[in-house]
Amino acid sequence: MADEGNIISDLNLNNGSDEDNDPAAGIISQYVKDLSVESPNAPHSFQWQDAPQIDVQFNIASTPIEGEVHEVELKIVVTSRADAGVAFAVDLTYAALVGMRNLPDQQAHAFLFAEAPRILFPFARAIVSEAVRDAGFPPLMLDPIDFNGLYMQQLTAQQGVGAPPAGNA
Repeated sequence: MADEGNIISDLNLNNGSDEDNDPAAGIISQYVKDLSVESPNAPHSFQWQDAPQIDVQFNIASTPIEGEVHEVELKIVVTSRADAGVAFAVDLTYAALVGMRNLPDQQAHAFLFAEAPRILFPFARAIVSEAVRDAGFPPLMLDPIDFNGLYMQQLTAQQGVGAPPAGNA
């Protein structure tokens, strides 16, 4: 029996028919776009005793592909530094093809920059953990990220930049 109403199989992105006007958004596919793992000071870094400083940076990008399909990239860069140098660095770009139809621009933007990264993060987090482990270090479990909260903070900050100061009459 076919899954009726399945957002991934029911997007009908190549079908020009407007039979279904309901808003829909979903992940079509996800994949590792780029992965780099470096252990520049191995094997010496395996003997370092001081606690490393872990730096985690991430970025989200969206690129229109065709029609209602976008590529969302979640880039995560993790660097472990000790007094003696860099123990390891992992640079991951985890991406997804996202299909959307009949979404207002504001909702589409929120899906691309908040909801899609939230969906992708657990998979990217597992890849980073395994990459660190495969480099010879204890697995690194990244803390969860509140992408919706960060998205709202960014919107508030952008609205505050162009707004006149309040209380000046």
